[in-house]
Amino acid sequence: MGRKEGLSWAASSLEAPQHPTPEGGAVIIAHWCDPTSLPPGPPAGRRALPLSRRRRDMSSNKEQRSAVFVVLFALITILILYSSNSANEVFHYGSLRGRTRKPINVRKWSITDAYVPILGNKTLPSRCHQCVIVTSSSHLLGTKLGPEIERAECTIRMNDAPTTGYSADVGNKTTFRVVAHSSVFRVLRRPQEFVNRTPETVFIFWGPPNKMQKPQGSLVRVIQRAGLVFPNMEAYAVSPGRMRQFDDLFRGETGKDREKSHSWLSTGWFTMVIAVELCDHVHVYGMVPPDYCSQRPRLQRMPYHYYEPKGPDECVTYIQNEHSRKGNHHRFITEKRVFSSWAQLYGITFSHPSWT
Repeated sequence: MGRKEGLSWAASSLEAPQHPTPEGGAVIIAHWCDPTSLPPGPPAGRRALPLSRRRRDMSSNKEQRSAVFVVLFALITILILYSSNSANEVFHYGSLRGRTRKPINVRKWSITDAYVPILGNKTLPSRCHQCVIVTSSSHLLGTKLGPEIERAECTIRMNDAPTTGYSADVGNKTTFRVVAHSSVFRVLRRPQEFVNRTPETVFIFWGPPNKMQKPQGSLVRVIQRAGLVFPNMEAYAVSPGRMRQFDDLFRGETGKDREKSHSWLSTGWFTMVIAVELCDHVHVYGMVPPDYCSQRPRLQRMPYHYYEPKGPDECVTYIQNEHSRKGNHHRFITEKRVFSSWAQLYGITFSHPSWT
């Protein structure tokens, strides 16, 4: 065979594939090898490393990579375990109850600028001697508490809990109605129930500033438009500064940051604090104690709201919200533990069921 400069010719009838020609013969396919495609040899003037040395270097590199992988895996494992433990400890409130702490006195909070008038320039009534909070609990059904609730000096209700059809058990009188931003439309869609039925009602709306006062679609503007239709409607919004105080109070009482623990304060939390601010004595109807769900017979079912008989079970709602880690949830059981600790401090009593 001949040689061409810069190329090497390698072929054999045994190794190279043979392809038939149109004449029926066979042609041997040659493989051309470009020298530039060959792996480089050792630099000029230097000897190639012995094979044993190269193997040791490769083994050392593998060991280094393995060590880095092990370290990274260990760090990731530690982070996962830490995150898991932190999630498990979101609301270990029991360990906080015995610690020495100076509770925040809510009654020393200033009401000035805390509740901003949405309609007109009125100021929030600053004092009631005796108040009742009528919860939305189904425990009130069949109690015939209506006349007793009607005799209270000030009556506080929450969100869109109606009285029509339930007055024998929950009464009609409504001095204050505390409404979450998420319930604004449910309340305003039924003005005959929530505005005209009790025209003396003072509405207190709460919500994050970005929900209440955002430039487009502000809930405050929605409420103001309702006020044009119902000129006797009196409404206030919890100020951004007071919203921060509610968060600070939660952290001070539980030791947990609301945002970091993925918690939403409930309307019950806002209602209880507002009642303590405005009232000398508070009687709460229908709120269960914090350990209620651990003692209730498993087969007993109680609707979460008295006006939604086919709604979710109260204990399922409490437990799921208390222990859920993904997303944001109300910590109902934790809040009830805080309320229990406030009972003696602020003169709060609970009935139907009774507990302290």
